[in-house]
Amino acid sequence: MNENFSRITRNGLWDNNVVFVQMLALCPTLAVTSSITNGLGMGLATTAVLLFSNVIISAVRHLVSAEVRIPVYIVLIATLVTLVDMVLSAWAHELYKVLGLFIALIVVNCAILGRAEAFASKSGVAESALDGLMMGLGFTAALMLIGGVREVLGSGTLFANAHLLLGPAFAFLETTIVPDYKGFLLMILPPGGFMVVGLLLAAKRVMDQRRAARAELVAAAASND
Repeated sequence: MNENFSRITRNGLWDNNVVFVQMLALCPTLAVTSSITNGLGMGLATTAVLLFSNVIISAVRHLVSAEVRIPVYIVLIATLVTLVDMVLSAWAHELYKVLGLFIALIVVNCAILGRAEAFASKSGVAESALDGLMMGLGFTAALMLIGGVREVLGSGTLFANAHLLLGPAFAFLETTIVPDYKGFLLMILPPGGFMVVGLLLAAKRVMDQRRAARAELVAAAASND
């Protein structure tokens, strides 16, 4: 069981990452990641829907016939998205105004319906909950990474704060370097999103190839022994 949980965790965070491997949810990924705060908000909203939809669908999977399972899943997901939308509007209205329509569009996020059909409808509640949580956190991490890179390069800030870029150890530089950096506007425009996603995809591919090469070397050395 622990090995299964470890595999689910690794799949969600890295091996089967929603953005960098499955290449799903690219519309909100490119649209809302002009800052790390937007990426965090969108990621957490999606994580909440993924987690609770997986749990509910896993719990009722034996009660729903195969013929109507997709409409039932969509209704459940739409209900959860509506709740998340209302919660954000009430408790994080400034973020809600920025994310706007993209919160409602979580309903048609292929990653959510895909996990419901491919995993939650065939697995237990505990495994489905972990899968939804890890897939959501992997998606959130991807959005935050993309948004962070775009915000730093495009605005010269991090979490809308220039002081976070250098930290207290380099406070003396904040009066010289940071105020003079006006940002590279292209990075917070749509083309910048495509550029950052492409570069991060390439970086992940290189890391995976190097990891696979090291694993082959270790296996070869073990077989020789």
